[in-house]
Amino acid sequence: MKRSRFTEEQIIGILKKQESGLKVSDLCRKYGISDATSYKWRARYGGLEVSEAKRLKARGDENSRLKRLLADAMLDNAALKEIVGKSGNACRETAGSPTHSESPGPE
Repeated sequence: MKRSRFTEEQIIGILKKQESGLKVSDLCRKYGISDATSYKWRARYGGLEVSEAKRLKARGDENSRLKRLLADAMLDNAALKEIVGKSGNACRETAGSPTHSESPGPE
């Protein structure tokens, strides 16, 4: 994902100026952003305070971290299942042949 040139605090500040009555086109020209970017920001950050935006970002970061941990655990689990499957086949192959305790001894 592309990183923004603006921090969340700056974005919220720009949106506050827009809410105070400044024209969207003037703000876009001043900060060098497109109208579409302004409307995307408003959809995402509109009505948020800086502290709420920080909490939202922290939750997103934690969610990403947990997803990576889950993916790693799933890969480890799949690898272990594969190892157990291979060693299980080897055990089944040797189970078919008689062992010393099963072989008939001299009577």
